[in-house]
Amino acid sequence: MKIQTHTLRGHAPGTRRTVTSLHFGTPGSGRKAYLQASLHADEIPPMLVAQHLRAALAGLEQAGKLHGEVVLVPSANPLGLDQCLLESPVGRFDLASGENFNRRYADLHALVLPLLGDLRGTPQQNVATARALLRNACATLPDLTELQSLRKTLLGLAIDADTVLDLHSDNEATLHLYTTPALWPQVEPLARELRSPLVLLADDSGEAPFDEACSMVWQRLASHLSALRPRAQTSDAFAHACVAATVELRGERDVHHATAAADARAVLRYLAQRGHLQLQEDRPTTAPEPTLVHPLAGSMPVAAPVAGVLVYLRDLGTQLVEGEPFAEIIDPVSGHTTTIRSPVDGFFFARDARRFVRSGARIAKISGAYAVRRGNLMSA
Repeated sequence: MKIQTHTLRGHAPGTRRTVTSLHFGTPGSGRKAYLQASLHADEIPPMLVAQHLRAALAGLEQAGKLHGEVVLVPSANPLGLDQCLLESPVGRFDLASGENFNRRYADLHALVLPLLGDLRGTPQQNVATARALLRNACATLPDLTELQSLRKTLLGLAIDADTVLDLHSDNEATLHLYTTPALWPQVEPLARELRSPLVLLADDSGEAPFDEACSMVWQRLASHLSALRPRAQTSDAFAHACVAATVELRGERDVHHATAAADARAVLRYLAQRGHLQLQEDRPTTAPEPTLVHPLAGSMPVAAPVAGVLVYLRDLGTQLVEGEPFAEIIDPVSGHTTTIRSPVDGFFFARDARRFVRSGARIAKISGAYAVRRGNLMSA
């Protein structure tokens, strides 16, 4: 294992933070996988999964079982990790700009497209050419602020990877995944390994989250090349050059060694199926496909219409019908109870961990089978 330290631009004299990346295997000798944990720094389960991955990858490297390079960033956000208000971690938004740490990653295809020229190599050679151009383009991104420096560093580590997994967790939630419709066939084995009950698909979820910045640049390049040469194999190779997904590892309080170890083994089995490494003992799971594969545009956020004590009437993982009561909010002064009903027929997969909420606060997410929303599909 090689440890690299990446110093970020300080926001003031005497203030410098660093990102640490762990590199296993040999760069350039095969496929590259990139895994990062807790880009939202208040989401703790991914950091524990990363520790289990770290130990396992070190053993695989020593045994000569890695086919290429695996890069692991065990704590991706030193800015957010340093945020604490009254002993409560914050970690989701940059305090200087108010921006979400998992938004506004650069779309590099416009920088790379004019430089591709007339590709004459094999599809694999053309992908390698584009990867080099993407690395160079990423190196030219601005880093005038600490947040820009963080985004540039993380994207630079991942932009030339074959597989990118961004590990997160929700507030309280069942395990679920995000990816694009085009990549779903390649991500399906990961969902199966993790036994995820829900996968949410979108071509453009809004505001350029990290995983889409890594994968959609290839799909946009592929679309352009396909328009120029409809029968060219290069466009097909570009479309699947990077398989990226966001993995939501349940809720923020689901921090257990047993669960983290199982999640890490599932990730390793997926990487083995993707050709990144060889496992001797574990075999691909025979679990059924994810119960639900829904459009992200069908995921309905539910806001509290009033303030008060929040009581859930249904458990996470429950199938709800439209209009079914699943929570209530009680005014502790007047005693009035407001019933909260499901806006759609759907799967109750995420909810707020707080039990006293203000009016307008988002308290739940229910995933329906049909697209009903447009525009920015991501939560704040």
